[in-house]
Amino acid sequence: MWLSAAEALTRLGSKPQSLYASVSRGRIRAKPDPLDTRRSLYREEDVDRLAARARGRRSSATVASEAISWGDPVLPSAISTVSGGRLYYRGLDTVALSAGAGLEDIATLLWDGASSLPVTAPGPAAATPMASAFAVLAERAAFAVPSAGLGPWQLRGEAAGVLGAMADAMLGAGSGPLHLRLADRLGRPDAADVLRRALVLLADHELNASTFAARVAVSTGASLAAGALAGLATFTGPRHGTAAGAVLALALDIGPHADRPGDGLREWLGEGRIIPGFGHRLYPGGDVRAEALLGAIGVPAAFRKLAAVAEDLLGDRPNVDFALAALTAAYDLPPHAPATIFALARSVGWLAHMLEQVASGQLIPPRARYVGPAVQPVPGPRGCCSSSTQ
Repeated sequence: MWLSAAEALTRLGSKPQSLYASVSRGRIRAKPDPLDTRRSLYREEDVDRLAARARGRRSSATVASEAISWGDPVLPSAISTVSGGRLYYRGLDTVALSAGAGLEDIATLLWDGASSLPVTAPGPAAATPMASAFAVLAERAAFAVPSAGLGPWQLRGEAAGVLGAMADAMLGAGSGPLHLRLADRLGRPDAADVLRRALVLLADHELNASTFAARVAVSTGASLAAGALAGLATFTGPRHGTAAGAVLALALDIGPHADRPGDGLREWLGEGRIIPGFGHRLYPGGDVRAEALLGAIGVPAAFRKLAAVAEDLLGDRPNVDFALAALTAAYDLPPHAPATIFALARSVGWLAHMLEQVASGQLIPPRARYVGPAVQPVPGPRGCCSSSTQ
């Protein structure tokens, strides 16, 4: 069943702005009204689910399932946290760190004392940085020593080797600070300092999806390279590491509405499409990473206008995905730039979390709550399938 905007707002007890934001974040599905394509219809079950949540009518099972989909930390970690709307690496404010630190400095901080990155001879980079990173991690994982049983210094040395291999794969073999190599790889040496800032701000972010995948992998004793491969695979989803590409697509798509970008955004919402690049549950007052990055660049006029209209329509401010897209546009970087920047930076965080997970010695054993058809026991010998209570 589908509801009109008025019906949905009545059930939610909220303002239109909140309804648009829920559609943008994928919480409520929408489609054009076949009787009037200027209007949208909203999925009834999605509306009712959010309305029940707002009234506090949630079962313990619902709370448990939502805990794994967002919000409640499930593992103790001393690496990073969001507190009071600020992101901290081992207790230090990331925005302050981004004023002068390099990604290597962050690796030393997050890894609790890092080995130096290996220096390799200069060489050409592959045409696609992400594809090259996948290839080198897969090859390394096939032959790497399992993480279980390695001592702390051996693990840190292996972490440095994994990061160095990824950097060489994505940027071309070489030496020197990673932000300078990245700037050269992207063809914009003049962007080196803002890229340094971006790398620092994106290095870690609590237990996000890709970080959790990496920790699960090494909790089995798998190698750090295997864990990084798991993290990178998870990272590629459009709801995670490649969201900035969707922001660039949005900016291009609403180009014909340059004088009225709100019309373009309403068209997206009317088609049931998520508006990427705005809002973050951990930063109700605005994503501090985005603010720091946008403040360091000359934001293109089209992006400034898009941000203003989206904030008015959705009630959400730009997040770091928007900032990465704006950076890409401001410096005319290649299309792969946002994912390359983000993946290179976040690999430092993945490795930090993997080191922490290995040190804990704990296996992460997920459980499922069965919701399928009723189980049909098959009669069998006692002790196998019988229901005897003896």
